[in-house]
Amino acid sequence: MQSLPIKRPPTPHQRAQYRGRFAPSPSGLLHFGSLIAALASFLDAKSFINDQGEQGKWLIRIEDIDPPREQQGASAAILSTLEAFGLHWDESVLYQSNQSQYYRDILASLAEQKISYYCQCTRAQIKASGGIYQGQCLTANHPAQHSAIRLVNQYGFHQFNDIFQGNVLCDKALAEEDFIIHRKDGLFAYQLAVVADDIAQNISHVIRGCDLLEPTARQLTLFQTLRKSLSNNALQCTTPQYGHIPLAVTNDGYKLSKQNKAPAIDNLKPQPALMAALQFLGQSPLPELASASVDELINWAIKHWQRRLVPKAVAINID
Repeated sequence: MQSLPIKRPPTPHQRAQYRGRFAPSPSGLLHFGSLIAALASFLDAKSFINDQGEQGKWLIRIEDIDPPREQQGASAAILSTLEAFGLHWDESVLYQSNQSQYYRDILASLAEQKISYYCQCTRAQIKASGGIYQGQCLTANHPAQHSAIRLVNQYGFHQFNDIFQGNVLCDKALAEEDFIIHRKDGLFAYQLAVVADDIAQNISHVIRGCDLLEPTARQLTLFQTLRKSLSNNALQCTTPQYGHIPLAVTNDGYKLSKQNKAPAIDNLKPQPALMAALQFLGQSPLPELASASVDELINWAIKHWQRRLVPKAVAINID
């Protein structure tokens, strides 16, 4: 089988052992919930020091593979906000919109090995059969037209150890479902793109919000599938360690999100939001840091970051 074009850092000794990432979608500006996730992933990477005395690497990936949901100018605005908040990334920004051929190569390899298939079931049909896809199209031999592509789920991981949450049990039936890796509308599914790019960027740690606890089970399955089934490059991939931080929610129980019209954070006054984010993450910044520069505040946070202080909760009310 032809090797997939996975681009990696040159050699292991030239990189830190820790490679984290923040992967926002350009569907809107960064809000307080986004800042919490970005800050946690940044601090976890930058507080790591390897045997050569090097900090971990922190990468940015723009998940711009769903054009109908994207806001014009949001990608550039997100990067400007991260810089204003002292969250400076290592290496070039990866845009998923430039990864299409790489994703198509993976889809072709999975199809060649008959571990994917076309599906024409609608959401209404799946809901009517209990809400879990039951493999109705596995042997139907549907054409590509008007079809999604599903992965033959050979592993069904539904349990994993989380850096912050400890032992996590996901819905077993959902975790064992043959899930979609290419959408009926022609767009690449999130599960495919995120795992493919974690492999491409050699990501070792994924720090993100608890809204992605359930998708982690599917991503573990896809990592194992690619490791076992694809090229020599994919065989070299290591599944990242996952850490999920609490979600910031309102009194009504709504997660702060772009879809819920959460207000953008202020690039001109980063310190109050940074202090609030550190407090949310259990890090107890000193009161005098409120008048410090952004760089001083970030440097303090790197030096004092402690995973054990992050609340072991799925969500925290911020109202």
